[in-house]
Amino acid sequence: MKTVILIGALGKMGKAALTGLAKHKVITAGRSGDVDHIVDITNVDSIRALYEKVGHFDAVVNTVGYCEYAPFTEMSEAQWMTTVMSKMMGQINLVRIGQDYIADNGSFTLISGILNVKPIPYAIADATTSGAIDTFVKCVAYEMPRNIRINVVNPTVLTEAWDVYGDMMPGFEPVPSRLVGKAFERSVDGFITGQVLFVDA
Repeated sequence: MKTVILIGALGKMGKAALTGLAKHKVITAGRSGDVDHIVDITNVDSIRALYEKVGHFDAVVNTVGYCEYAPFTEMSEAQWMTTVMSKMMGQINLVRIGQDYIADNGSFTLISGILNVKPIPYAIADATTSGAIDTFVKCVAYEMPRNIRINVVNPTVLTEAWDVYGDMMPGFEPVPSRLVGKAFERSVDGFITGQVLFVDA
């Protein structure tokens, strides 16, 4: 049994990840709500405080990354930076800071999203930062110390979230949370590293 920090545990993607972590000790974290620890991934002091409070852990699973949606012609720099600082730099900082705290042979699992390979209107910031995280994981895997592994789950829309996102994604087929949970399980419990785990219909 591993000790796993699950960030975004109360969200739909966090609950999906949780289905694949059943055999582990899961420490929940998020920006608010009934979680074990409060953390804001856009704040490096908050990230460091989370790791300090938890102490020993074997894996970090992140399922959050806030994105702004707007037409590219109307997208402000502030909207771009909000997305970059959360979906991209927030996740990179989880790894950059976390590498000093995580146990030997530990693992990080990040989140991207299918829109960087199947674009839709208004989602340019989401698509761009998802592509950046996919690339980050594939490349940084070669540089991780102490046999630490890193992967990213790149899912399409969840069946459980179709009522929210379905109108934005005509022609897409949603996937159940349980299937996405299997990708998180592969990342945490397997030996793969530097992989983009696509979960798409």
